[in-house]
Amino acid sequence: MLEFLTQAAAHAGGFGGPAGMWDAIVNDFSNITEPAALAAFVQVLMIDIVLAGDNAIVVGALAAGLPADQRRKVIMIGVLAALVLRIAFALVVTQLMQVVGLIFIGGLLLIWVAWKMWRELREGAHSAGSPEVAGDEHSGLKPAKSFAAAAWAVAIADVSMSLDNVLAVAGAARDHPGIMIVGLVFAVALMGIAANIIAKYIERYRWIAYFGLAVILYVAVKMIYEGWIDPGVGIGTLFG
Repeated sequence: MLEFLTQAAAHAGGFGGPAGMWDAIVNDFSNITEPAALAAFVQVLMIDIVLAGDNAIVVGALAAGLPADQRRKVIMIGVLAALVLRIAFALVVTQLMQVVGLIFIGGLLLIWVAWKMWRELREGAHSAGSPEVAGDEHSGLKPAKSFAAAAWAVAIADVSMSLDNVLAVAGAARDHPGIMIVGLVFAVALMGIAANIIAKYIERYRWIAYFGLAVILYVAVKMIYEGWIDPGVGIGTLFG
């Protein structure tokens, strides 16, 4: 999967092939002790960890009202969809970041993500929870009543959360393409391997979620600011 992601992203993202991507990674991580690069790397890690756990919790909550066999199928669909969508969005993220106004819009989207996370952390539970995913008892989401409804709700949620994840990583590491590449690969790996484990720890140690929320909010404000003033792709260029 890693080879597929890097090769496809090389064609779609303009990194100059796998060698160019590797050069970007080496360049950024050779200077990882510099404050800007280190800050970008830490932000990317927190964004990936928190949003992978949040994705797992949301999928588990939406599937909670179903019989056990259907619940497992919906959770599997949710994980696979999140993997595919993160790869798909990652392949075009560099082009997306070059669209005038999209960085600004992405920042506004992340503000909404932060508000949604804050509400979920503060509100009481509506879901009885599913044993496959720990933490969804406090998601604040109502479980779907049928397999079709759950699958549809999971698909919609995955599109939103996968785009949020990719935009947040790209916004945090915009000036560090090597860190951005590693962050996107890490996001895909987390969803496939450790999302449920992360969800358990987020439920047990709520400060992780609050810290991740603060990071996402910081990246959102940064994207809104840069998405307005950037001379190349800033929305301010539309107003002269």
